[in-house]
Amino acid sequence: MKAFAASAMLLLAPLAAHAACAPTDFAIKDFRPGVASSRLSLRGELVNNCAAPSAAQIRIEIKDADGKVLQTKQGWPAGTSNIAPGSAVNFDLGRLFRYDTSMSSYTASIVDVRSW
Repeated sequence: MKAFAASAMLLLAPLAAHAACAPTDFAIKDFRPGVASSRLSLRGELVNNCAAPSAAQIRIEIKDADGKVLQTKQGWPAGTSNIAPGSAVNFDLGRLFRYDTSMSSYTASIVDVRSW
């Protein structure tokens, strides 16, 4: 019975490590929205501050001057690759959006974490 319990703990250890990473363990640095020739650029850097290799999903909301949400999209900047602890990946999610002249503000947040 003790051997079974020890085996179960070893099998579940990777799940526990994954559970330790949360959206708050990631940071978005230098988020820079921009428009050039009606092309939207939403660049930044996603940093993994978690102790385990993981990936994070980013949500970007674009609002008009009145605060109404015009568009919302989500993306995984590292794709299906994990980001090593303390490392970062650059992203530009502008290609996911259609430019609109009423766009006024841009917000980026981390909404999910996964280990691939």
